[in-house]
Amino acid sequence: MSDLFDLAVIGGGINGAGIARDAAGRGAKVLLLEAGDLAQGTSSASTKLIHGGLRYLEHYEFSLVRESLKEREALWAIAPHIIHPMRFVLPYVEGLRPRWLLRLGLFLYDHIGGRKKLPATRSVDLRSHPAGKPLKGGFGAAFEYSDGWVDDARLVVLNAMDAAEKGALVCTRTRVEGATRGTEGWVISTTNGTYHAHALVNAAGPGVLAVESTLGEAPDYAMRLVRGSHVVVPKLFDHPYSYFFQLPDGRIFFAIPYQRDFTLIGTTDRDQQPGDPIKASEEEIAYLCEGASRYFAKAITPADVVWTYSGVRPLIDDGSGKPEAATRGYRLELSEAGEGAPLLSVYGGKITTYRHLAEEAVDLLAGRLPALSGKAWTTQQPLPGGDFPVEGLDALKAALASDYSFLGEADVDRIARAYGTRARAWLGDAQGWQALGRLFGAGLTQAEVDYLGANEWAVGADDVLWRRTKLGLRLDAEQRAALAEYLGS
Repeated sequence: MSDLFDLAVIGGGINGAGIARDAAGRGAKVLLLEAGDLAQGTSSASTKLIHGGLRYLEHYEFSLVRESLKEREALWAIAPHIIHPMRFVLPYVEGLRPRWLLRLGLFLYDHIGGRKKLPATRSVDLRSHPAGKPLKGGFGAAFEYSDGWVDDARLVVLNAMDAAEKGALVCTRTRVEGATRGTEGWVISTTNGTYHAHALVNAAGPGVLAVESTLGEAPDYAMRLVRGSHVVVPKLFDHPYSYFFQLPDGRIFFAIPYQRDFTLIGTTDRDQQPGDPIKASEEEIAYLCEGASRYFAKAITPADVVWTYSGVRPLIDDGSGKPEAATRGYRLELSEAGEGAPLLSVYGGKITTYRHLAEEAVDLLAGRLPALSGKAWTTQQPLPGGDFPVEGLDALKAALASDYSFLGEADVDRIARAYGTRARAWLGDAQGWQALGRLFGAGLTQAEVDYLGANEWAVGADDVLWRRTKLGLRLDAEQRAALAEYLGS
């Protein structure tokens, strides 16, 4: 049967794309099915961090923090264009968490995860540290520690690209309508036809239970859907540090440099009810603005917000009273051999642990799928465009600036951080903007848009402006409409 796959994966978020990449690299014939665009949901709505989860230590999730910390440098090594180190500043605030507790948590953070290249925590004085300058007066003692930044949506796309380059078939805009166990495995009905696979993975994220219902399966876990919202405002500071802030209600939030000219503030934790819109409420926007205004000398109001985005985290319902206390861990459940063709369901998870989750998932399936003959490999091979040393981003930018002298500094920085060594695939031998075709604005050209359509499954304007790039922050309504017209969307 020519359309028989070894493995079909439902869900084009980070876990589904990661599993497809891992399995394809081990020799399996893989099908990845996504109802919308890659990373259209939760996986493009994170706080954009590769981090251990410092606050999870308060909830005694030591194994999750250790696993996440181990992944930081592994992911940086395979994607140094879209992932880079970042230093965070955590001010001490009298009356909130005691200084000894912060110091102890950061000591554990430095030592339980195999940190090698990232610098260690140090104590700083905000009265002289650059991060103290934009803050209100009165802040003194603080801690400076390491974590990482990631372009979350591009991380998903690059995993899908690598899977496709290893033989996987990636089908976006393909909704699964049902699946049954047949004589040779699963028969999967979709909006674009029927597929067959020896094994099936349900990596639908917040839709995991809905897919289980479609398959006629009983779920292994109850899920708690928690909405996290973020706001973006014009930049509040010029230095490269990010902030980890505490609030009197016990919650924390981040303020992070974003896209050169903006500051990203988030996140909230709100239980999400089925059918509710996945968008930041007025109350959430006000909460984040008020929280930031507690620290920054410049007051931040909802009128300053230029963009908001929200995502729904599919968390395992562990009975936690507060949504922020619900576990960020994951569970993998593989059907019993006596039940017929294998079904693996993915519950929970976070971006930082996606690679390890995928490796564990494929290891589980390997005992049931002879095609998965290869060994774990995903820490050895870079993602597309990431085939350069972790310290090599500046050299890559310098080379692009030299070869494409018509590009401004901001253009070079954006392109290098998005495409890495793959930038030349669409820049080609261009010696001026005119060689790249139509200019849509903010440095977005026809050559780049065409490349995204041909190689990264970008179909509509939102795919280009909000997931493959963040140029939606810079194009005006007329420019966005022109791009949509060009794409026919």
